[in-house]
Amino acid sequence: MVRGKTQMRRIENTTSRQVTFSKRRNGLLKKAFELSVLCDAEVGLIIFSPRGKLYEFASSSVPEVIERYKRHTKDKVQPDVNQSVDIQNNKQETASLMKKIELLESSKRKLLGEGLGSCSLEEVQQIEKQLEQSVTTIRARKMQVFREQMERLKERVRLVALSQFIHA
Repeated sequence: MVRGKTQMRRIENTTSRQVTFSKRRNGLLKKAFELSVLCDAEVGLIIFSPRGKLYEFASSSVPEVIERYKRHTKDKVQPDVNQSVDIQNNKQETASLMKKIELLESSKRKLLGEGLGSCSLEEVQQIEKQLEQSVTTIRARKMQVFREQMERLKERVRLVALSQFIHA
């Protein structure tokens, strides 16, 4: 039996996401162990769960693997000043984007009616107003689509009547 291709996007259901994380984490840890044993490779793996819990594997010890990694990368590349500035800018941009994502996810949950317990009356009223405006926009689009379909149907009826008139 063939498995289906998994789409690479965030799993929305929190329970499914946690189950997938646990299964894939365990699989990844197993593969790291197998690689270290079968190939006599020095392997280090560090995983932080979405809740911040640390999972790690190392064929020797994590600090030793990290130290070896630092020595290896330091020998290969000496970062210049521009790279340091770029890295700082990227970190700041990443932090800013993460905050925006959190705000958007919070807003989305509130629009779906979740997590409203911490909202004030004004916030709930604002959410209600946004939803009412969205419903109004959706209804207007629906009516436009209905009108367009009616016009197409009327045109088809006219063409059918015309063709029957010609054949009669």
